[in-house]
Amino acid sequence: MSLLVVGLSHRSAPVSVLERAALAMDAQAKLLQDTVAAEPAAEAAVLATCNRIELYADVDKFHAGVAELSTLLAQHSGLGLDELTPYLYVHYEDRAVHHLFSVACGLDSMVVGEGQILGQIKESLATSQELHTAGRLLNDLFQQSLRVGKRAHSETGIDRAGQSLVTFGLEQLAAGTPVGTWAAGKRALVIGAGSMSSLAAATLARAGVAEVVIANRTLERAERLAQILTEADDTDVAARAVPMESVPDELTRADVAVSCTGATGLVLTAEAVARALEGRVEGPLAPPLPRPAGSGPRRTGDADSRRTGGADSPRTSAPAAAGADGPVPAGRDGLAPTGPGADDGCPLDLSAVQATAGFSVLGEAAVAGMGAAELEKHAAWVDKGAEERTARPAGGVVLDPEAETEVITALAATVATVGRVPERRRPEAVVPAPRPEPVLWLLDLAMPRDVDAAVHRLPGVRLVDIESLAEASADAPMAADVEQVRAIVSNEVAAFGAAQRAAHITPTVVALRSMAADVVAGEIARLEGRLPGLDDKHRAEITQTVRRVVDKLLHAPTVRVKQLAAEPGGTGYADALRTLFDLDPETVASVSRADEADSAERAERFLNPENTENAENRGRA
Repeated sequence: MSLLVVGLSHRSAPVSVLERAALAMDAQAKLLQDTVAAEPAAEAAVLATCNRIELYADVDKFHAGVAELSTLLAQHSGLGLDELTPYLYVHYEDRAVHHLFSVACGLDSMVVGEGQILGQIKESLATSQELHTAGRLLNDLFQQSLRVGKRAHSETGIDRAGQSLVTFGLEQLAAGTPVGTWAAGKRALVIGAGSMSSLAAATLARAGVAEVVIANRTLERAERLAQILTEADDTDVAARAVPMESVPDELTRADVAVSCTGATGLVLTAEAVARALEGRVEGPLAPPLPRPAGSGPRRTGDADSRRTGGADSPRTSAPAAAGADGPVPAGRDGLAPTGPGADDGCPLDLSAVQATAGFSVLGEAAVAGMGAAELEKHAAWVDKGAEERTARPAGGVVLDPEAETEVITALAATVATVGRVPERRRPEAVVPAPRPEPVLWLLDLAMPRDVDAAVHRLPGVRLVDIESLAEASADAPMAADVEQVRAIVSNEVAAFGAAQRAAHITPTVVALRSMAADVVAGEIARLEGRLPGLDDKHRAEITQTVRRVVDKLLHAPTVRVKQLAAEPGGTGYADALRTLFDLDPETVASVSRADEADSAERAERFLNPENTENAENRGRA
């Protein structure tokens, strides 16, 4: 049997695919059960976090195992196999061990060096133990990965290379401001009471928020978390629990909200967040640009509104058109006035054709769409006042009437065929509207997401989710300690492989020694039959001598075969021993089963040391 892992993570798949492939707890349990029921797999474990889904299995055939595990992942994730396959990665034997050890050390995390993954690996092993899908290989592998992860954090400075996903997310919300300064005095809402939400609540409390409100579907869990925060010695924060139905009301009072639930749908829609903003903010979030008294409302159909995305779209003022005596006073939103005679007696009623910001009433924009008769009047007016309008005071728009007259004349030539001058506008630069400062900060750590991505577009809101965290972490610097952790991982992979190969031959060696012991016992029994008068002293001496001879004969071969089996490619030595000594396969298998039971017991002690200690105390009592 050999270790195989098939999975996808933030390194191989976009967040949108990870979101669709996310597995709920019941789906993970069903996947494990179906995996061990499949032909190629004997053991299985699932590692599912906010940015990875990996299926580990002990398989007897590589290609069949890859095909089966990929198909099972597709079936339980809800994605078609064709959709999922381009994003899957496969690791086998030593590479699979190296991958899990790297994950445990935080080298493969979105935030390099984060330690939360250790808790998630522990939960994965506990689930596999509970469902009886983890045998000797996966028990040993996951226990060792936890030891390697702890070693990396204790012996190196990998903690300085990164932090938890929660801390990194809060840093992104703070946008360059120290988290403690940014969080001081804020009111926080945490949606969910699982491990990630609990970490978020504790991190916010230590950062200095004034209040933490915990909302959860199971109110008792929220109350328990609120009590822990209130009684903590390292924080001084007011904490309380509310049912999930109170989230809309609490959101109107919160300054920052963190959501990480196991919900399959959205917990906060864009509409719900918009309503919360309306309920907490007096007046509009983005005040309109100042307009002169007496100016009428902007018409929704004017040309400028169409270019900027609507009548109420914010925009910057453009230079006003100039008149004969200087710049024409700005009208609506900085545009030139558009009534008859507004530009030194222009004969046209320009209110019918809205002037374009940055264009003169002498030019193409003013005459677009006009008839020939009106065009002639306009051209005569331009010719008559050309010299007067050439001079402009400082700060005005200097025009070239002659050039604009040529344009008008060229356009007039088309009137005979089309009847009207076609509308042709010069491109204008679009200045993005400034967003108001946030009044509500949202951190979405769930996969699939809890918060509607459309919230990004709401003014007054800053949303950080898994997708934006992935983009931000791509440029995060890596500490020099990362190289040291990589060396630790490589050494531990080699040691684990050697131990596994040596363990693979151990049942055969045990069976060989058991057979030798049976031979010795048989020969001593035969000797007693032939020498019935043999006293106990001589019988013991003969028995010890025979056993010593057998042990010496077996010592060198068994020690050497363990050394050879620990080397790469040494798995064939077990088969050689079984063949040479004609060992009973059932005897070897029984030893293997005993080893697996012992491994499972060690895993239970590893995961629940308190329970084991209590049981031992009860036994002594």
